[in-house]
Amino acid sequence: MELTSLQAFLFIFLLSLYLYIFFLRPKSKNTTAHGFRIYPLVGTLPDFLRNRHSFLDWSTGVLSGCPTNTAVFRRPGKVHGVITANPQIVEHMLKSNFENYPKGPRFRILLTDFLGKGIFNTDGELWRIQRKTASYEFNTKSLRNFVMENVYVELHTRLIPILGSAASTDRVLDVQDILERFAFDNICKVAFNVDPGCLGGDGTAGGEFMQAFEDAATLSSGRFMYALPTLFAIKKFLNLGSEKKLRKSIATVHEFADEIIRTRLEEKAEKKDEDLLSRFIANSENSAEFLRDIVISFILAGRGRHRLPCHGSFGCYPQGQMWRKEFCKNWKIFVDKREIHW
Repeated sequence: MELTSLQAFLFIFLLSLYLYIFFLRPKSKNTTAHGFRIYPLVGTLPDFLRNRHSFLDWSTGVLSGCPTNTAVFRRPGKVHGVITANPQIVEHMLKSNFENYPKGPRFRILLTDFLGKGIFNTDGELWRIQRKTASYEFNTKSLRNFVMENVYVELHTRLIPILGSAASTDRVLDVQDILERFAFDNICKVAFNVDPGCLGGDGTAGGEFMQAFEDAATLSSGRFMYALPTLFAIKKFLNLGSEKKLRKSIATVHEFADEIIRTRLEEKAEKKDEDLLSRFIANSENSAEFLRDIVISFILAGRGRHRLPCHGSFGCYPQGQMWRKEFCKNWKIFVDKREIHW
């Protein structure tokens, strides 16, 4: 009996000491001087739990205090990784020696429900096939003209009228939302040759596919934020919380994409489109599921790449007449250098 009481006392004492050291003790002012603070057994977990809702800000602050802008991030169970903000290291890994840095099983497991075997979730031969085809096709004149024509139509029939209407009626617009819809309509045209109409009407029409896509992308990347790697698998098995919403969002995205691919496969002998999907369909060895994974990955890439320059332009626009003149001058130089056919 006395032994049991002593064991209970020791357990409570050690637990209290652990909680105080890792959670209640005041932070040192120099916690980011040499990277992430790593504790015995639990690694970076205590600081991660405190900062995971502002992970980017926190990790940026930590990396800025490191001489190489690079730090080791450790979790329980010998799970660890290296986080870097060093441009030379990023170039080395993503450009110069990409094949030496595979994504690995953990990365693929977390993203496979959404991205499948798309370019962002594969290595080796599958990655090379998609990279080679996309690189070649995006450098063809026909696809470049197809992109420019669709952007021109979306710009002049939707974006400009919406902005003009808002200006004439003093209506407040969520410019970020408008530009995201503009980018999403364009990238879907390039990928599928299908117009989801996210920017139709007053700029708030449609968007079910866009919203499902955004939710699926956000929730899938959110799996990396779990304190323990197996927690997402438990929630997925029980169909709870964010995993339930993710499953529904992915189902909506897949249903939309599968219907388009099914229709396109049936008519491929009769019709030749210039979109990216048609280019991959030309290879009869690609299954419908693989085609879906390819297109979803390219939509994911395009939706961010197209909207960020627009956000930057609108952010600088209020700075004055001088900036606007410089912007127009540079844009004219850019257009004059390109052979564009409407």
